[in-house]
Amino acid sequence: MTEAFDAFSPLCPSRSVVDDVTDRWPALVLIALLAKPRRFAEAARTVGGISDRMLSRTLATLVADGLVVRTDHGDQHVEYDLSATGRPIAVALEEVVAAVYEAMPEILRSRAAHLR
Repeated sequence: MTEAFDAFSPLCPSRSVVDDVTDRWPALVLIALLAKPRRFAEAARTVGGISDRMLSRTLATLVADGLVVRTDHGDQHVEYDLSATGRPIAVALEEVVAAVYEAMPEILRSRAAHLR
């Protein structure tokens, strides 16, 4: 039996996960992991502008949520990869970013009109 979830309810546990994946850094990290598993430094380079501290916190949250798998290969070689649960969420986030890219010309026109 599947439990019904309602992210609009403040008591629903799905609300915190929606927050975890739709914030800027988690969303970008999830999308970055779509291409391939990444080591910490590679993830930091891919997601430009994220501090090491924020990346560490973001990855810890995504691992705790079961969306990312942390694999320690020994000798200070740790990789992060999407879990089976995280992959469809990352794909959906990638589609949101693609929709933003498509809308950007109109968004930029609208922003410019509001600056006048």
